[in-house]
Amino acid sequence: MYYLDLLVNGLINGCMYALMAMGLTMVYGLLRILHIAHAVIFTLGAFTGVVVANETGSLWIAFPAAILVSVIAGILVYRVIYQPLLKHPPFVALIASLGVLLILEDGFRIIFGENGISFRHNPYFLNTMDFLGIRLNQTQVALVITTIVLLGVLYIFLERTRIGVGWRATEANPRMAISFGVNVLTVRYINFAIGSAIAGIAGVLVALLNNFVEPSFGAVVSYKALAIIVLGGLGSTRGALIASLLLGVAESFGTIALGDYLDRDAIAALVLIVILMIRPQGLGAKAAA
Repeated sequence: MYYLDLLVNGLINGCMYALMAMGLTMVYGLLRILHIAHAVIFTLGAFTGVVVANETGSLWIAFPAAILVSVIAGILVYRVIYQPLLKHPPFVALIASLGVLLILEDGFRIIFGENGISFRHNPYFLNTMDFLGIRLNQTQVALVITTIVLLGVLYIFLERTRIGVGWRATEANPRMAISFGVNVLTVRYINFAIGSAIAGIAGVLVALLNNFVEPSFGAVVSYKALAIIVLGGLGSTRGALIASLLLGVAESFGTIALGDYLDRDAIAALVLIVILMIRPQGLGAKAAA
């Protein structure tokens, strides 16, 4: 039962990482840009959700508000920051993205304070249920269900819709996609809108899980999610999902075996190094012929 508890909690953390990493993976797959500013979109969604929930007393209003604000912010980052820099080498957009991250984190500190804010009322953090003899709170259950639903909807969108086909064509060969009539600009806006919406949802869920949000709340996105997309094979959505779950489980069991020597983040780094030594192209990429 003890090991089952570790496995379940590892998979829950893996679902959290998957939601965090998905937007990064989508943007890199389409633009080959490491979207570091995704971290502050995640944090912005969390702050919006907490503020709206505290003012209205309703998560049914908080989640749509967080999604809306995150989508607008994500699209603005693309339009104002990335689009003018696409003709330059990718590291230029990376530096600009890092600047956005630092500026907005300081902005959050000015507006919300260094210590952040908490939910005034968060029954989902306290209410628990039994799953195979394991005690889980309602937010953990909601996190897993949300991850499964969002990834399923995203898969159907990419595989079964005309826009999704155009999206995949743009990832594979933008010039060819344009020649077949795909509006690449529209695809990019949709990419950022969906990725930012997922970040906003993830932000509120993780805020509920921790019962607070603070200015560097998205720090985990800026380094652990980057590790996940590298581990999954840059740009591979399937690989990012596998890497997220693997990392969550590895951290959960690793803290028991190596907790006296390494903290959770160091264990994640160790897992990344070991797997990339065995499979340098990542888990989701195909090996070179």
